[in-house]
Amino acid sequence: MAALALLTGVGTLSAAPNGDVEAGKTKSATCQACHGADGNTTIDGSYPKLAGQYATYLAKALHDYKSGERKNPIMAGFAATLSDQDIADLSAYFAAQAGDIKDISHLK
Repeated sequence: MAALALLTGVGTLSAAPNGDVEAGKTKSATCQACHGADGNTTIDGSYPKLAGQYATYLAKALHDYKSGERKNPIMAGFAATLSDQDIADLSAYFAAQAGDIKDISHLK
């Protein structure tokens, strides 16, 4: 059973703090400079839209920037200052925003 939890990632998800949307909104001021106040209106097309993304995806991306697993000097600098709770809150906030994320699972 432990092996199944490890393979599915259940063990790591249960250890993550719960995100608070309102706290995430308060903490999102720095993010808004590039990703827009609502996570949809980026300053140019090179910045990803965050609104409507899955919270688990956003949290993983922030953790990966923080650990250096994902490379981007700007994001690494911002993520380095975030606690696990900050990451959960920001992820919950942007996931709760209405987004225009498109399903591309049909593309190969």
